[in-house]
Amino acid sequence: MKLEGKTIIVTGSGTGIGKAIAKLCTQEGANLVISDKDEALANKTVQELGPDQAFAHIQDLTEEGCATELIALAKERFGRIDGLVNNAAFVTWSDIESTDPDYFRKVLDVNLVAPLSLIQAALPDLKANKGSIVNIGSVNAHCGEPTLLAYSASKGALTTLTRNLGDSLMQDQGVRVNQVNPGWVLTENEAARKQEHGLKEDWYKDLPKKFAPAGRIFKPIEIASTVIHLLSSDCGPVSGQVFDLEQYPMIGRNPPKDDENVPQK
Repeated sequence: MKLEGKTIIVTGSGTGIGKAIAKLCTQEGANLVISDKDEALANKTVQELGPDQAFAHIQDLTEEGCATELIALAKERFGRIDGLVNNAAFVTWSDIESTDPDYFRKVLDVNLVAPLSLIQAALPDLKANKGSIVNIGSVNAHCGEPTLLAYSASKGALTTLTRNLGDSLMQDQGVRVNQVNPGWVLTENEAARKQEHGLKEDWYKDLPKKFAPAGRIFKPIEIASTVIHLLSSDCGPVSGQVFDLEQYPMIGRNPPKDDENVPQK
């Protein structure tokens, strides 16, 4: 198994892509720290994975001291830390009119500052074990949908953080840092979000080819499989790389997926 005996921390792993990553990690032999601010979702994930192989840490990642506490608990339970997946994110709709400085800082705190704090807290252990960090970004990092201003900017900044640390940490401490930018993924939250924005209940079953050339969008497990590869020794010394997972080239404009662009029959 690719992650036998390793301890992996996955933030935002109570649902969606994070949960899929956690599940696949355990299938590959890893011990898991499930980090989420939703206690019910986190505990449910632990029960599904098995309490001998996973435990939950319930806290908002932006709270002072959270990163230090999370790392300490992981070491206390499993004795080591080999991988960190910064998946938790504040996915929010905003444009130039609705994004004030306080709101923008709130998005950055979750999507950029929290990952940096966790990396800093985990670094001594990751260095000792020649570990791996995988940041979960978004294809919106390249430009973003018009109504994803703050979110897109935060993921663009995370991309630069990944490349910067992927260079320096690999050279100086032997810790690999990479990023996966998921495209359009059918998570529980995304299914609900699109209905809130005017799409029909089964919108994902009838999508235009320009958004879904394969006739469907990604499943969380398909994103997770790439993350597992980057956490494992299979990818060798790869570091400082950002991988776009989409069905078409993603540099530049990203039109909104709303009721004006997705057919509603």
